[in-house]
Amino acid sequence: MICTVKHLLIYIVKSLLLLSVSVHLTSAASHSLRYISTAITPGTPFPQYTVVGLVDGEPLMVYDSNVRKMTPKTECLEKSEGEDFWNSESEIFKDEQRWSLSNMDTTMKRHNNTQVSPEVSLFQKDSSSPVVCHATGFFPKAVLISWQKNGKDLHEDVELRETLPNQDGTFQKRSVLTVSPEELDRHNYTCIIQHSSLEKKMILTVSDHRVLPNGGLGGVLVGAIIAILLFILICVGVFIWKKKKQSLTETHHPTTPQSSG
Repeated sequence: MICTVKHLLIYIVKSLLLLSVSVHLTSAASHSLRYISTAITPGTPFPQYTVVGLVDGEPLMVYDSNVRKMTPKTECLEKSEGEDFWNSESEIFKDEQRWSLSNMDTTMKRHNNTQVSPEVSLFQKDSSSPVVCHATGFFPKAVLISWQKNGKDLHEDVELRETLPNQDGTFQKRSVLTVSPEELDRHNYTCIIQHSSLEKKMILTVSDHRVLPNGGLGGVLVGAIIAILLFILICVGVFIWKKKKQSLTETHHPTTPQSSG
C-alpha cells in the first residue's frame, strides 16, 4: 500500500465536462497515482467540482466543492501524513477548483450554441384549474422551477413533474400549483425559472397569466355546439311528431270521394 502522495494535474476540456488525469510513479515498483477531477454546470444535486485520488486504481482520497477539503479514505493515509499535509492539499485543490470552474464558464460562453434558453408559459385550463408553469425547448437538461407566494419560497401545494425529452434533443419540464381561486386572488404567486442559458431568473406572475388565451373562447364554442345539436334534435323530433300526427289524422278521417255528374 502506498501511503505517500504527490500529484501532477493535466486538464482536458470536453463539452460540459472538465476531466483531469495525472499519473506519478512513486517508486521503481510501478505504483501509480491518478487524480480524476470533474467540473459540472450548476443546477444539479452534485458538487460543482470533485477530485478523486486513486493509488493503483483504488480511491484513497476525495475533495469536493461542498466540503472544500481533501479527505483521506484509509487509516493508513490519515496516519502517514499530518494535518498540515492535508490542509496543503486542500488549498491546492481549492485553487484548482477556481481555475476549473472559471475555465468551464469561459468554454461555455465560447460555445454557447450548446445552450438553448427555455420557452416559458404559465396557464390554466379554466379559472378553477391548477396553474401550470411550463418550460420547454431548453438545453442542457438541468433546470430549476420554483414558486413564491408574496415573495417567499413556496413548497406546499406544488407538484414538480419530471424532465422530459423533446424530439429535437431539447427538454421540457413543468411545475403545477394547486390552490383555490380565492387564494390566487388574495395573494401574489410567481413562478421562477433558472437555467444555465439565462443571464438572470425568469419570473412570471400568476395574476398576469391565469387563464389560457382561448380558454374562455373554447368553453363558449363547446356550449354553442351543444346548443346547436340540441336545436337540431328538437327540430327533427318536432318534424317526426308532425308527420306521425298527420298520418293518424288521415287514418281516422279518410277523405270522402266526390260524386260525378
